[in-house]
Amino acid sequence: MESAKIFSGTGSQELAQQICKRYGTHLGRVNIQRFSDGEICPVFLDSVRGDYVFLIQSTFAPADNLMELLLMIDAARRASAEKVVAVIPYYGYARQDRKDRPRVAIGSKLVANMLVAAGADRVITMDLHAPQIQGYFDIPVDHLDSHAVFIPYIESLKLENLTFAAPDVGATNRIREIASYFNAEMVICDKHRKRANEIASMVVIGDVTDRDVVIIDDICDTGGTLAKSAGLLKEKGARSVRALITHPVLSGKAYENIENSVLEEVVVCDTIPVRKESSKIKVLSVAELFAVAIRNAFENKSITSLFIHSQRKDDSKRNRGKGVTTGGH
Repeated sequence: MESAKIFSGTGSQELAQQICKRYGTHLGRVNIQRFSDGEICPVFLDSVRGDYVFLIQSTFAPADNLMELLLMIDAARRASAEKVVAVIPYYGYARQDRKDRPRVAIGSKLVANMLVAAGADRVITMDLHAPQIQGYFDIPVDHLDSHAVFIPYIESLKLENLTFAAPDVGATNRIREIASYFNAEMVICDKHRKRANEIASMVVIGDVTDRDVVIIDDICDTGGTLAKSAGLLKEKGARSVRALITHPVLSGKAYENIENSVLEEVVVCDTIPVRKESSKIKVLSVAELFAVAIRNAFENKSITSLFIHSQRKDDSKRNRGKGVTTGGH
């Protein structure tokens, strides 16, 4: 009889342990061998014949994390696994989702092709940089939403004049959904870049005077945009500014930029391990969310209950109180 077995690559060990704890199982044994030249060779130490295999690995830098995942998928397929599901809390290369100038690669599509070619039957991920990346796959994709983690946290803050801010125009749909849930106002920080990770100019569209502003975004890389957005919002009269970010890439001078900013706090998910301590960075776990998604995928159940959609706050609470779901996936 088939069973669900969960394994992890080296990049997501901590999160995978927490997922297994909430799922009620143990993390499967896999040995990630490396040759002296750095070549990777994963070996499953537990049999996976006829099993549903869930492989947890975020594909953040270096590229070894992606290569590890691809090789584990191939190894599970060759070991006669019934189904192989790639659980990718952070989907790397998602920012390369289109040809925004001549002669560039579409990295997110290439990675999708590689995952399918390696033998993945399904992908479970969270907060893709662009939701339409799901269409790059010819296999099912379960796209989880960090709002299910962030909304209870925001509610716990009990902010009086809550206003949500989009760090750029591309994030407006994400912000509009959560602002509608809280029946709150939203503003947009419109930025113009000279090149990647370098902002030429930024303006705030909307009024933030005496407002408690919450910036929502999917990725914090160098933290430059975040720090500049927060500073501009404070200049425009915001009473407080904090940020909720799904994926803490935190490269370059990110920790320094955050520490030296006017941000009250930066709340992130554990889709990527936070390797340094910071007085301003707080981590919320998505382990419970992924544990339920894995169980429902294995049992062929809906994952609708994991999503909170654009409903007014009072309507949403009333519906949940009656046991009514507020969206469909």
